[in-house]
Amino acid sequence: MPQSMLERLATRARFGATQGARVAWYGAHSFAMRRQVRRIEKSMDLPPKKIAPPTGPVPDQRRLFSDVAALLARDLDNVEHGLYPMPQDEAGGLPGLIRRSRLFFDDLPEVTRRRLTGSHQEVAADDGRASRPRYYMQNFHFQTDGWMSERSADLYDTQVEVLFLGSAAAMRRQALVPMADYLAQRDQRRLAYADIACGNGSFLRSVKNAFPRLPALGIDLSDAYCETARSRTHGASRLAYSVADAEHLPLADASLDLATNIYLFHELPPKIRPRIAAEFGRVMKPGGRLILLDSLQTGDVPDYDGLLDLFPRMFHEPYYTTYLSTDLPELFTRAGFEVESQCTAFFSKVLVFHKKATT
Repeated sequence: MPQSMLERLATRARFGATQGARVAWYGAHSFAMRRQVRRIEKSMDLPPKKIAPPTGPVPDQRRLFSDVAALLARDLDNVEHGLYPMPQDEAGGLPGLIRRSRLFFDDLPEVTRRRLTGSHQEVAADDGRASRPRYYMQNFHFQTDGWMSERSADLYDTQVEVLFLGSAAAMRRQALVPMADYLAQRDQRRLAYADIACGNGSFLRSVKNAFPRLPALGIDLSDAYCETARSRTHGASRLAYSVADAEHLPLADASLDLATNIYLFHELPPKIRPRIAAEFGRVMKPGGRLILLDSLQTGDVPDYDGLLDLFPRMFHEPYYTTYLSTDLPELFTRAGFEVESQCTAFFSKVLVFHKKATT
């Protein structure tokens, strides 16, 4: 329910203090990271990696921070209207924040080395398990261990928050809005929900804070990320995890009322995207809602098109360029869904689908 005036004033003060501190913290990390990377590059005596100019406009720092502020204003409005509670972003509180900051900077030399030398197949070389898809076994973003270790799972949030100036959690929370709308007139306890490609559980923490009675299943291909998610959501009721491939979900046909998928499709090869969309169609009940949150695509915010063009050249994102031109509504329409809505959220977009009734 919407808040009273006094509640709103208290909420705004608390929200402004915590979220403002986050933007300052991660913005400072971004500045310090750039300086440290320059020192590391000099010490390695390797030629800097040349990046071709972008093909479109790139927003400057003022525009980026302005758009972060607009996202946080939207985030606050959602809290004030009772769509989800006050954010609890930092697992482990301040000690956890400081520990992950140290890990982030300790890992930076290895990330820089991979970027300069083009080393992005170290995970595949070290992996002895043939059960995982080959496309998955890479050093995405040049990060250590790819998605295959608890260290990576521990570092992931800091890495993306630094990249997006403290706005990554706020972008993910925009997927809670269509969840709240769907759950408003339903008995949460009787629904089946899954967060597919749940990663280290950051989004599921927000889900369980907002909808504690909703039974939830987190599915991810990484044992290490599932284990970290389990630890971060310890104590949450009606929450389980399963290690599985999104191409072969461990779910019966038409078994889900609600599903979310956060930042998966831009990391999939083009031929895999329709397979996973079809698998989502298989497990969703007619009338069920699928919420997809992923990166912006070309043309969504024209002023960002140049930055989207640069992104896969600055980081190891081998499938991102093809993602930029993928017609997601058409992809999911072929899988049996209809588009309900879509909107942008800073560097992300939220698409809401419902599964069409079978005839």
